[in-house]
Amino acid sequence: MLPNLCALCGNLSHKVVCGGCDEAYWNEARSRCTVCAVPLSASRQAGRVTYCCGDCLAAPPPFDASFALADYRPPLDTLAVGLKFRARLMLAGEFARRLARLAQDARQDETDWPDVIAPVPLAGRRLAERGYNQAWQIAKPLARALQVRSDATLLQRVIHTAPQSRLDHDARRQNVGRAFRVAKAVRGLHVGIVDDVMTTGATLEALAHTLKAAGARRVTNFVALRTPKN
Repeated sequence: MLPNLCALCGNLSHKVVCGGCDEAYWNEARSRCTVCAVPLSASRQAGRVTYCCGDCLAAPPPFDASFALADYRPPLDTLAVGLKFRARLMLAGEFARRLARLAQDARQDETDWPDVIAPVPLAGRRLAERGYNQAWQIAKPLARALQVRSDATLLQRVIHTAPQSRLDHDARRQNVGRAFRVAKAVRGLHVGIVDDVMTTGATLEALAHTLKAAGARRVTNFVALRTPKN
C-alpha cells in the first residue's frame, strides 16, 4: 500500500519503475534483429514486422530468436547491476513482466512459444558466493507469465569459467565453448534461455549449440538488456 522508491530516479513510486522513467527509458522506438536482438537503425513499425541484421543473415547463430527489452546503457544498466551484485531481487520480476509482454506481443503461432524456460546456469562456486542466480530469478516469473514450465536444472555449467566481462570477443567464445551440458531430455522441444544481459552472445551461442546437439528443435533467448555492437 505504501509507495517505494523508483529503482531509477529514486522518487516515490507505487511501481518498481515510476511512470516518468518508464516513459523516458523503456519505450524505445527502435527495431531489433529478431535473431540476436541487436538494435537496428530502422525505427520500429506498427505490426509484426520481421527484421534480421546482416551478421545473422551471413552467418546464422545456433539460436533461433532473441527478445531484449532495451540497450545496456545508462541508466538502465544500473538495474542489471543492482539485480546481479546487490541482490535487488524485485528487479527480476520487473524484467520478467516486461519480457512476457514483449513475447506475447510478438507471438504469431504455437511454434513461437517455448516448451520450457531455463536460466543460464552459474558455476557452483559462483552460485555459492552470490547466493542466487539472477537469471533464474527472472526465469521463474517469466515462465509463470507465459504459462510454461521452468527448470533451473535443465542446463548445467560443468567448467568454472572466468567472468565474461573481463574478456574480449574471441576470448569469450573460447571461454564458454565447452562449459555447459544438458542434464535432461530436450529432443523436439523449444527451449527458452533467460539471462540478464546479452553482450557478444557467446554464452547464449554455446548454450544453443549444446541444446541443438541434444536434439532441441528451437532455442529462443530472453534477455533483459542487450549491449549494442558499436
